[in-house]
Amino acid sequence: MTALPASTLTALLGIRLGGTPLSGVLQQLVEIARDGVVGADEVSITLVRNDKPWTAAYTGQLALDADEMQYERGYGPCIEAGMSGTLLLVEDMRREPRWPDYAANVAPRGVLSSMSVPLPLQTSVVGAINCYARTPGAFGDESTQAGSELAGHIAVAVVNAMGYQDAAKLADDMQTAMASRAVIEQAKGIIMAQNRCTADEAFNILRRASQGRNAKVRDLAQELVASVSAGPAPRRPA
Repeated sequence: MTALPASTLTALLGIRLGGTPLSGVLQQLVEIARDGVVGADEVSITLVRNDKPWTAAYTGQLALDADEMQYERGYGPCIEAGMSGTLLLVEDMRREPRWPDYAANVAPRGVLSSMSVPLPLQTSVVGAINCYARTPGAFGDESTQAGSELAGHIAVAVVNAMGYQDAAKLADDMQTAMASRAVIEQAKGIIMAQNRCTADEAFNILRRASQGRNAKVRDLAQELVASVSAGPAPRRPA
């Protein structure tokens, strides 16, 4: 019996793997996961190749920050879940003994509990879906079951993409993901300056604008950055 809500299952059935870039599919999946996993405030997907982790998709700044704090240190639940194939729960970051330096830095950022579910992959790429919560003890049995189901869908998407991509192409995709993140960070900085808001609020403004204009966040970010570079008055996303 599935632990996922009917609306989540419907959304999963609506994803088209063929002909859609892996980055686009994974972005759809993290947004579905945020709505479908009880307790999740933000969600990300970590992929690891040749011991190099990167965030392939994320729903908000909180998730990206939590991931990158782990990459900087070379350890943490999102990396270890993917590498070990073990589901890792953090009930309360303020009392977490396994990754004390990471926990001490991510808790003030707002992450008080997390769940990292390994992707069932038998390839050169491994990874995990990471759910972050602003409250302690956010993830129970229903959450872990839902996370495991979603991990299966993510693994199918990754394997499907790798069926069409060689190692060089996958590496190119990693570089593209990094470049996209850089331009999104630039756009967020512009929005923060315009609106005097936080990074999370800036990302939400950008995401809402992309939905309203039916455009990718990355493309809208590039447009905003280009408009600032080219003209005297930056144009706010509408």
